[in-house]
This record gives sequence, C-alpha cells and structure tokens, in this order.
Amino acid sequence: MIFKKFIRRYIKASTALLLGAIAYSCSPATEAPPPNIVFILADDLGWADLPLYGNAFNEAPNLSKLASEGMLFTNAYAANPVCSPTRASIQTGQYPARIGINDFLPGHWRPYEKLRVPANKTQYLPEEYQTIGENLKEAGYKTGYFGKWHLGIKPNHLPENQGYDESVVYNGGGYFNFGAKLHPPQEFPKDKVLSEALTDLSIDFIESNKEQAFFLFLAHYDVHVQLDADAELIEKYLRKPKAKNYPSNAIYAAMIEHLDTSVGRIMDKLEKEGLAENTLVVFFSDNGGLVKRFDEIPLLDKHSLSYYENDSLQYIASSNAPLRAEKGTIFEGGIREPMVVRWPGKIKAGTKSDALISSIDFFPTFMNIGKGRVSHGQQIDGQNLEEIFEGEEPQPERSLYWHYPVYHHAEPASAIRKGDWKLIHFMQDDHVELYNLEEDIGESIDLKAQQPELAAELYTSLQNWREEVSAAMPIPNPDFDSEKRHLWVRHPHFDDMLQGLDNFKEIIPQ
Repeated sequence: MIFKKFIRRYIKASTALLLGAIAYSCSPATEAPPPNIVFILADDLGWADLPLYGNAFNEAPNLSKLASEGMLFTNAYAANPVCSPTRASIQTGQYPARIGINDFLPGHWRPYEKLRVPANKTQYLPEEYQTIGENLKEAGYKTGYFGKWHLGIKPNHLPENQGYDESVVYNGGGYFNFGAKLHPPQEFPKDKVLSEALTDLSIDFIESNKEQAFFLFLAHYDVHVQLDADAELIEKYLRKPKAKNYPSNAIYAAMIEHLDTSVGRIMDKLEKEGLAENTLVVFFSDNGGLVKRFDEIPLLDKHSLSYYENDSLQYIASSNAPLRAEKGTIFEGGIREPMVVRWPGKIKAGTKSDALISSIDFFPTFMNIGKGRVSHGQQIDGQNLEEIFEGEEPQPERSLYWHYPVYHHAEPASAIRKGDWKLIHFMQDDHVELYNLEEDIGESIDLKAQQPELAAELYTSLQNWREEVSAAMPIPNPDFDSEKRHLWVRHPHFDDMLQGLDNFKEIIPQ
C-alpha cells in the first residue's frame, strides 16, 4: 500500500513537472488565478443533524447538493467541544491547549467542585498569533469576516484588527431585531432573521471583491440556543411527522433550514458571478450538537416558547445518536462534526473521505492554497488537506488530541484518537477509557482491560503531547464542597473581559 502510494505520487509529480515544462516552453509565463476561499461555520450543529449523515427529520437540500458536487467527510473533528477554543484553532492552525484557550470565553465556573479548573490564559486571541485572515491578506487576498467571533470583544481583538479587511461581528442577543447589537451596528428590518442578514453581508462582500481573490469567513450563530426561527418555517416542521428515535424539534429544524438556505444563496451568488469553478467552499461546525442545557433552563427564545408549552421539547434541542453525549464533552457527540468541501477541478464530485480531519487543518490548507507564508516562530499543528481533497489516501497513523480540563456536560478530560482507537483520560479520578470507534461509534464498550498495552501506549502519547503543548491542568480544590459542587456561578474573569464595555453585559452569557 505504501509503495503504491509512493508510485502514484511519483507519477503525479513527474507529470506535473513535464506539463509545467511544456507550458513554459510553448506559451508566455502565466499563472492560474488563485482560488477564492469560502468558509461557512455553523454554531453547535451536530454530526447527526443533517440528512447527509442519516437524519430523517431535518432538511438541508443545499448542503446535500454541495456534497454531491464535492466531498463529504465522516471523521472530521473540532479541536475542542465548545466554541472559542475551536475558533482559535481555525484561526491559527494550533491546538487550543497550546494557545491556552481551553474553554469558551470567559469560561464555565463551578467553584466547589472536586478540582479547580484552569482559567483561559487570555480572554481573547492574542495579537501575536497570525490568523488565517492575516495570512491570506498578506498573500494578496481580500478578507471578510461576518458573524460570530467569540475570540475577544475589545476593539483590538476583533476581526478588523486580526487580518480582515471587512467585518461585522455578532456577540449574541437574539435572532431578530439585532441590528444595533452588531459591530459595527447595521440597519436591518426587525423581522429579518440573523442568518439571512449575515448572508446578505457576505454576498455584498463577494460582489465588491469579485474581480480579485477573496477569503470569506461566514460564521453563523445558528443553531445555538436560545432557539428561534422564522414562524412559517417553524409551522412547516410542526406539521411534519416526527422521525423515529429523534426529538424532531421544529424550531431547531427551522434553524437548520435557515443555515442551509444561506449555503444555497452563497452558492447561487458564486454561480451568478462565474466564480463557482474557481472557489473552494468548506462547510463545518464549531463543536458537537447540544442536546439540552446543563442548567435546566428552557432552550427556546421567548418568541418561540409558546410552540412547546408544557412540552419536553422546551428543553431538548436534538440528539447526536448514534454518537455518545453532546457539546461540552470529548465523547464523539461533542467533537465529531459535519464537513462538506467543494472545489471543482480538485475534488471529484460525490466522493467521501474517512480521513481523520481536525479544525487545526484549515489554516495550513488555506495557507498553501493561497500561497501564504506563516509568521516566523508560529507552530502549526494542523496538516495540509490538499492531497486528501484530491483523493490521496490519508496518513493511517495520524493522531489527534483534545484537552478540555473543564466541568461542563462531563468531567475534565483529555483524549487521543489514533486510527480506529480512542483513549479518554478523566482527570477527576484519574481513570482512562478505551474505545474502538470502527466497531463502537457510540463509545459504549470500554476495552482497556482487553487491550492494556495499547491503552498504556496511547496514554503515554497523550501525556507526552500535553507536556509538549504545556496543557493547563486542573488541581485539587481546597474549597471542595460535596453539597454545593454542582453550583454554577459567573466566571471570575467575566467582569475583567467586559471592563469598559458595559453595553455588552446584556448579551454575553453569564
């Protein structure tokens, strides 16, 4: 297998050199225009939420069409089970543990738990990191960012100062009547839904930059709680028969359709402008799907509570089955993501990849495609995905790592996946669990007793990685109180993050 792969790459490289020599000798030196790059990021969309992955209730025809024209990924992962760390990994190509952002900003806080969890190193993405926006801007791209940022809210930490020529960011506060909550504020009708407005801004960006290479980062807030959507769409899904063994929440389904409509509108604009054939389009989600809130608060916005009065679906958004658990854990339900990529001429239409992919891979991939150069001294943990896009076999022994030393929907934990095997280290009582994901995608059968040598090998690799990235670890909590251990309070860094920004306090989660 390795020999065949070598021969295939040798032939490919030799052919490229020969064709390059012929082109050089027979025609003036010209370079193909660099491809545009469009990255569409969903918020809290689970791996099992799309029909592409078997969902029988939700509808997403535009994403299905995108996959039919490109590549569907089955083993794509967020580098963390919550938003800010994964977003940092996308921007920098680094593991969140290396950056020191291990939880959402400012973070979860249970002050009386058995372990005292480490705070994030900073409450923003430090300026010394080169973002993918800065990288592609330096390579000659026009760069735009529209939507959720969640990597700092002070002016010098926003996309406009992190490499994006144009940006409009949103920090939360509802899916309607949001114009004044955008930065900078925008004028939109009160009944316009947020996903539509962010798509409008993105289409305007494409229109303004269609004559040159551009990088568009569209970061939706959908399908994050509190759930809300267009009333007509909600009614559509309320009338639809429920799927077996799935919550079939009509408001959640309507939000997925909003997302899908956005994808369709972006693709229509690219087609209309004749850009679709020279544009790489990537769809991804920042972490696993949310099943229910940890604090037992209804997850519906006040506008939509009436749809499920006295109904359990006030509290249940979705299900990640057959995956285990949800957002806020490093079980598969918290980190495995939907991923679709379209790139005509590079990706064969209608293909599927089982390669291990992480959100740390987008930076080096986009950098290489855009012919950018990484800043001196910036460690890149991710891998260039171009060969996988082109159908090459992935590296069989690649290892991926996660570090979430936080109490959220589970205990603090780290994990490693190598091949089909995944080992999780739970820090509270210092035990490990070992799963074969090829045979047990639901992580229901712990095999460490049957595979002690493999468990020890993977644990050693995980520990070595944590030391290499200087992963912050929890410590015994002198204030541990068994009666109050599950009490959640506002994070002590919350006020520091918002110092001088009183207008944000109403819309940042507390």
